[in-house]
Amino acid sequence: MPNDDAVKLAAGDRALIIGVGRSGMATAAVLRDRGLTVTAYDDQPRERLRAQHAVLAELGVELTDGSGLASAAKSTDVAVLSPGVPLNNPAVLELRRAGIPVISEIEAAYRIAQAPLIAVTGTKGKSTTTALIGHLLRRAGAKARTGGNIGNPLIREAAAAGRDEWLVAEVSSFQLEGINAFRPRIGVLLNISPDHLDRYPSMDEYREAKFRIFANQGSDDWFVGNEDDPSVVELRDGPQRRIPSGDAWFSVLGSERADVLRKGGWIVRRARSVREAGPFVPLIAVADLQIKGMHNVANAMAAYLAASLALLRGTEIGTSDDAFIDGLRTFAPLPHRLQTVADHGGVRFVDDSKASTPDAVLKALAVYDSPVILIAGGRSKRTDFSVMAKAARTRAKMVVLIGESARELGALLPAARVRYAQSMEEAVATAAAQARRGDVVLLSPGCASFDMFESAEARGDAFAAAVRGLNETANAT
Repeated sequence: MPNDDAVKLAAGDRALIIGVGRSGMATAAVLRDRGLTVTAYDDQPRERLRAQHAVLAELGVELTDGSGLASAAKSTDVAVLSPGVPLNNPAVLELRRAGIPVISEIEAAYRIAQAPLIAVTGTKGKSTTTALIGHLLRRAGAKARTGGNIGNPLIREAAAAGRDEWLVAEVSSFQLEGINAFRPRIGVLLNISPDHLDRYPSMDEYREAKFRIFANQGSDDWFVGNEDDPSVVELRDGPQRRIPSGDAWFSVLGSERADVLRKGGWIVRRARSVREAGPFVPLIAVADLQIKGMHNVANAMAAYLAASLALLRGTEIGTSDDAFIDGLRTFAPLPHRLQTVADHGGVRFVDDSKASTPDAVLKALAVYDSPVILIAGGRSKRTDFSVMAKAARTRAKMVVLIGESARELGALLPAARVRYAQSMEEAVATAAAQARRGDVVLLSPGCASFDMFESAEARGDAFAAAVRGLNETANAT
């Protein structure tokens, strides 16, 4: 079997990058800077990789395909896997059969990092929580970098971060599949709901991938968990405790077993320590948060706990509250996450394109008291749409459906309240025609974007462009 522990990623080592997307390209650049000999592999047609080929050539990195994989493996000490490539990919299996250690990009980042690490995972809320932890730490005077699945490869931030900084990483289940030594000082698990069942055979396997965030933690580390999520609580209260570190908990539902929770319109915290029972004191009013919805209240509580534990080593909480409260109050929504892009004729248009699961759509619909026209659909991840459809029947006065899953979703909704569109422009125009002053047109797809767009961000950008087109048409008339 490959000896993954022996991999040092030191000058003179030979690395093979599997997949030349954003993370793979960053990995190639960082490892070359460290003096490694690097080869890259991708199974996409070469004509699609011209830009990557040119950049890699400048770095002195050869790009090979399946025909050159066996030869590349003979001169490789370690293969570094990009996030989108599964462990059962034929190239990965071939490398492991040849005795080549295969690690993920976040594992490589961890091994070269000097900075202590905070890692955030969960089905939804990862990017917001990761960015907010970084924001809180900086408000409190600490140095912090964010990276990972949030958009900028973790390995690039890890290479640049010093020992006096914090590295805050958004990590997906895909990335956690390929870890070996990866050990965050603080691991945050926000929630678990059905997702990526087109990749995982069952929810149990998906959950276990998420649980790897604490696989290598020890008693000096911290785990931050969601007291309201039974899958997460079972890690503590099940037949055998699975959390190897200290633990701290948050609760939107107000469980007093948590260390930070919601009481009425307030987020409150324990008065002294996450290790001690005792009274709670107010932290910030929910209404003072710019990020809206109960799911974002949960994200804010998780971020507060992680930042507190980072700066205070868990002995007590509250010392940095003035800075943290300011940080919670000033943190703005990230793009494509319940982001208002325009008000057209008294109708608010909201981009929630990153809502790629049915559960995320439920949370988005719960935010608005106004009538909602929902734009949904895309590429299914084999998740169950029934609960999402039930919420749409209750909360949406009209649903405009796009993408491969449109007919599947439409079959679960009253026909009179469904419209179909072949493009984002048509979807926005259809929704606008049905909307009245005071309504919300909400793009919250509940699906992946890859049937029509290269990413959720591109889908959100197309939505915003179509809304701008409405304004331009109105101004022209």
